[in-house]
Amino acid sequence: MKRAYHNYCVYILTNKPQGVLYIGVTGGLEDRMERHVNKEGSAFTKKYNLTVLVYFEDFQYINDAIAREKQLKRWHRIWKINLIEKDNPNWENLYKPIG
Repeated sequence: MKRAYHNYCVYILTNKPQGVLYIGVTGGLEDRMERHVNKEGSAFTKKYNLTVLVYFEDFQYINDAIAREKQLKRWHRIWKINLIEKDNPNWENLYKPIG
């Protein structure tokens, strides 16, 4: 049976306020964050200890999420920082594990 609504997410991780930034896309943010926190994510996120979720956007369609990820990756660093600080000025960790 096909689901009527999918939930895909573009997200930005860091290691500290205005630190190294990583932009990713996933079909399950909770699971993906668990992998990043447990150092099972990408080699880049492991190398720079990128475990703080500072921004995310939800999408219904994977193609839209991938397009947004590619767009954000092309942005200047300051644009990314401004995007984060618009909704998360204190660079708080938006990831709250369930349980």
